[in-house]
Amino acid sequence: MFDSIVNGLSAWQVVDKQNLAATTIIGFACALYLIIYLLSHKPRQPLPEELQYQTINASGKIITRTLPTLMEMKEKKLDSDVILSVVIPSYNETARIKSMLSESIKYLDESIHKRWEILIVDDGSSDGTSEYCLKLAHEKFHLHNGELRVLKFFQNRGKGGAVREGMLHVRGKYTLFADADGASKFSDVEKLMASVQNMERIKEGTNTYPAIALGSRAHMVNTEAVIKRSLLRNCLMYGFHTLVYIFGIHSIKDTQCGFKLFNREAIEQIFPYLHTEGWIFDVEILILAMRKNIAFKEIPISWHEVSGSKMDLAIDSIMMAKDLVVIRMAYLFGIYQDTRVVTKLD
Repeated sequence: MFDSIVNGLSAWQVVDKQNLAATTIIGFACALYLIIYLLSHKPRQPLPEELQYQTINASGKIITRTLPTLMEMKEKKLDSDVILSVVIPSYNETARIKSMLSESIKYLDESIHKRWEILIVDDGSSDGTSEYCLKLAHEKFHLHNGELRVLKFFQNRGKGGAVREGMLHVRGKYTLFADADGASKFSDVEKLMASVQNMERIKEGTNTYPAIALGSRAHMVNTEAVIKRSLLRNCLMYGFHTLVYIFGIHSIKDTQCGFKLFNREAIEQIFPYLHTEGWIFDVEILILAMRKNIAFKEIPISWHEVSGSKMDLAIDSIMMAKDLVVIRMAYLFGIYQDTRVVTKLD
């Protein structure tokens, strides 16, 4: 009888330990879920005055109009003859954007005359970026009504928020988002366009497949342009790339290049579901593309360093690392939803 009691107590202790372990695991998972939920991002809704854009006519008059959305144009079946839209996120860029616009407008006029648009998203600038761009459009570039449009935020949202909002209001069949500093050679958009058109794999009687071409500086890692960067900048760059690799993005060597091209189908499947408005938004784009089986490819481009970056290396690098963990875990826990539309390539 004594042996039976001892055996019973031993069995109870084993069960109790198992219950304790299970309770600990569940408690840890719940705590982690709560932390990720509290740290997760939700895009800021546009203010009423941010639902309009400004353009300039031939006489130099600034015109304000309601900003049509991508989905409204699709639902109303509003066709556009715009082949390429260019979204330029801008924050206090009066010192750098002129040369970028000069290069891009020259290329666009020569390659796809009158079938392009530029949408500058002014992310709450205090240096008159919006007014400066409209002035350039009239006085220097002599643009026609609507060729250059300006969307102005009255509260800063971050680069990701500016790109997201711009991409949701384009008219082109293809859209490039490009940094305002002009660090990337604009004519390399030809390489990205060719890549996207190849990945679209258009077939008679079917829709165009979503596709993305990613401008890349990875081939320049041992060049003077990168070597001349500060030791801190290069160390943070390698550390971030390692973290991105650990979190599942293995095939892309340069996630952060501000020169990416999307076809309209890819925009519709990615940008309405983008959560992050900070610097890490490029990585979330790739995570969404992988989750939805959207075709993407890295394309080497020409690039050079341009001074005047708005990024605080130390602080923003820490925030990017934190946001990367949050993004991955938020999708894992189902906190982030992507209303998945899986595309099957055969």
